[in-house]
Amino acid sequence: MMFFSRRALLQCFTVSLITCISSASTFFNPFNVTYDHRAIIIDGNRRMLISAGIHYPRATPQMWPDIIAKSKEGGAEVIQTYVFWSEHEPVRGQYNFEGKNDLVKFVKLVGSYGLYLHLRIGPYVCAEWNFGGFPVWLRDIPGIEFRTDNAPFKEEMQRFVKKIVDLMREEMLFSWQGGPIIMLQIENEYGNMESTYGQRGKEYVKWAARMALELGAGVPWVMCKQTDAPDPIIDACNGYYCDGYKPNSYNKPTLWTENWDGWYTTWGGRLPHRPAEDLAFAVARFFQRGGSFMNYYMYFGGTNFGRTSGGPFYITSYDYDAPIDEYGLLSEPKWGHLKDLHAAIKLCEPALVAADSPQYIRLGPNQEAHVYRVNGLSEGLNSSQYGSQSSCSAFLANIDEHKAASVSFFGQSYILPPWSVSILPDCRNTVFNTAKVGAQTSIKTVDFALPFSPKLSVPQQSMIDSKVSSISKSWMTVKEPIGIWGENNFTVQGILEHLNVTKDHTDYLWHMTRIYVSENDISFWEENNVTPSIMIDSMRDVLRVFINGQLTGSVSGRWVKVVQPVKFVPGDNDLVLLSQTVGLQNYGAFLEKDGAGFRGQIKLTGFKNGDVDLSKLLWTYQVGLKGEFQKIYDIKENIKAEWTDLTPDVIPSTFTWYKTYFDAPDGIEPVALDLGSMGKGQAWVNGHHIGRYWTKVAPKEGCQTCDYRGAYHSDKCTTNCGKPTQIWYHVPRAWLQASNNLLVIFEETGGNPFEISVKIRYTQSVCAQISESHYPPLWKLSHSDFVDGKISVDDMAPEIQLRCEDGYIISSIEFASYGTPQGSCQAFSRGNCHSPNSLSVVSKTCIGRNSCSTGISNAIFGGDPCRGIVKTLAVEARCIPSSNIGFSQL
Repeated sequence: MMFFSRRALLQCFTVSLITCISSASTFFNPFNVTYDHRAIIIDGNRRMLISAGIHYPRATPQMWPDIIAKSKEGGAEVIQTYVFWSEHEPVRGQYNFEGKNDLVKFVKLVGSYGLYLHLRIGPYVCAEWNFGGFPVWLRDIPGIEFRTDNAPFKEEMQRFVKKIVDLMREEMLFSWQGGPIIMLQIENEYGNMESTYGQRGKEYVKWAARMALELGAGVPWVMCKQTDAPDPIIDACNGYYCDGYKPNSYNKPTLWTENWDGWYTTWGGRLPHRPAEDLAFAVARFFQRGGSFMNYYMYFGGTNFGRTSGGPFYITSYDYDAPIDEYGLLSEPKWGHLKDLHAAIKLCEPALVAADSPQYIRLGPNQEAHVYRVNGLSEGLNSSQYGSQSSCSAFLANIDEHKAASVSFFGQSYILPPWSVSILPDCRNTVFNTAKVGAQTSIKTVDFALPFSPKLSVPQQSMIDSKVSSISKSWMTVKEPIGIWGENNFTVQGILEHLNVTKDHTDYLWHMTRIYVSENDISFWEENNVTPSIMIDSMRDVLRVFINGQLTGSVSGRWVKVVQPVKFVPGDNDLVLLSQTVGLQNYGAFLEKDGAGFRGQIKLTGFKNGDVDLSKLLWTYQVGLKGEFQKIYDIKENIKAEWTDLTPDVIPSTFTWYKTYFDAPDGIEPVALDLGSMGKGQAWVNGHHIGRYWTKVAPKEGCQTCDYRGAYHSDKCTTNCGKPTQIWYHVPRAWLQASNNLLVIFEETGGNPFEISVKIRYTQSVCAQISESHYPPLWKLSHSDFVDGKISVDDMAPEIQLRCEDGYIISSIEFASYGTPQGSCQAFSRGNCHSPNSLSVVSKTCIGRNSCSTGISNAIFGGDPCRGIVKTLAVEARCIPSSNIGFSQL
């Protein structure tokens, strides 16, 4: 196996990462990948595989190494990604594989870490991505119908899929070439749509499978949510739970291509959260009941930069409540709890891969065990993989949503918390329970970049931070013209479909016509108390109505009816309709017919002589914004605009461009823009499109105390009620220079740019709470003495483990109590039982270090503070950059 260590990769960065990676002809010794009914078989060995979903365009190449390294550290052996057609072929026949679209570089980087890759070519991806990943030019191919037995579509789809497979083969990236790619995917969740297309849908599935196989990639292909996937394509499960899934043939393994560990978010929506306990429960149940490959969707979600978010109305953040957050920081305890789970599953792997099926034992009304034993090896498998490791592993499940259960298993008693799975790698000792979280909790913050002082408490530091000024006191502005602004406008009769005109090169399409209003109409309205209105049968996503240059009203929604009152003056009136998209539809049948803008009748009501059919009038069309056309967000092009100084006393206005310059925060922490003072629009930094922003507020209701027990759904554990859905926007460090960074904002509804600030995101505090009844650290259980049965779990003590982000150290212990502490992170308090040595013991072990561990035992804390009671150690520690104080990292 040929891969780079993390230190070697850091050395690569001092020269050129891609040059260093490319210098290796292969990342592995060439190996074949096959499968049987039990598992994916890699180089003759069945494998239980943990996969981390990462989408390369949702991060920068500079972020990829750290994200991949953290995925591997968390227990992932496979990285999974879609291939984004719209990014790679923005114009038909013109390809883009540069920057964050450098797929080859991403795949090679995965291989350099010794990880495998599952490449989901699709080419339809859904993924909450604009137009489901299809390039919008595809809808203009004559006679095309997406995702059915349609010759124009199949021709385009085959051409792109072949392009990707050929590219991977040319770069020697398939497993049999020594590359990391072990599996591919064709189509994506088509089973949900197939019946809509009738027989043509069935024929399309057969064609897609046959086409993929004929490309000769040499690795297995998958179709997810496709129960009729033709042999030898493997059908796979997507969902919150897949432990009951069975493939459509006994000869295929059980694969889980999307384990939804969170959910996506819409503007004005609450933030979804999936508890770590439930997620771990779902994973453990999957492997307990015969699963063999599980992928987290997402392990790192990232950011919908530019206009890539789909929807409509999906936010710019694609954090997804993933184990690694949008900025690349660990989300604890989810990341750590899953890391422990993965370690426990790996301890069971010898028995899991050796047994063709588990022994089922009913332990109670809602309790059951699945036991895997090494009873012999399947023909053709490599016996050397099993060695002397445990010949028996078991999973004990309690699927009761409310009550713990005491069960007897192989002559021993076990207490199973509700909605949990206990893992016993040796069929005797429990090393992990999905409901018992031993991982730390990380408290992250987005705050001003200030020098940290170890002498200041967290509240004192926050008070100083709150007094820091905004990003800039010096702003410039220019108004965006309303309506027709350039020579490239055109006039036709009738209302045109939005996407047919814009080709999705912009969110904005201006429609302008002239309405004559007589004195008789004015009199008629006054005498009869009538208000004229614009009526549109159906509209999406946003409509702005202007009369004589003044904004009259706004409507937003997906294919909603519009009744917008308007006010005219006598004589000629300029009526301007601005239709806007906020992410194109990414899911559903007949995407090519979805479109945007207006549908059905569009008319003016209330006139004396009857309604005015606006579709029969002459309309002048203007695509996009003048500022977009001039690229005034670009470093070199922004001087084209006639910028003027902006004074703080100016009332925030609509359809206005703002610009300023700012210095990047010191350090290496991820950077975010706080746009909470703005309304709706788009933002650019140094010409890079950060994305759409919108301070739309989530409902005040719907956020309640979350109980991990019971089946999860996307509305179960939501947070952020009554607050704007998103105010912080990720600005990758790679897009910044030390000073003089250009920030350009286009504001649609009015906002105050003087209150915009640039902040850093970091882990401020870490907490953990471990009792004597917890299990020892999983890494200790991988020791040969435990694996060989020479020592048991009872011979080892649990430990509390704390860790700051890389580059940070523990500067102080804000709370420590060994005994019966109460509360939770940032709200701990002493109980009736407390060891007076708690703070000194933990401080001595942890202060000045990036990470530390403290055993949970009376001996460590100088005696038993309260006999006969199970003791707990609770700790809260503060993290600061190691460069800010004199501590050395030990």
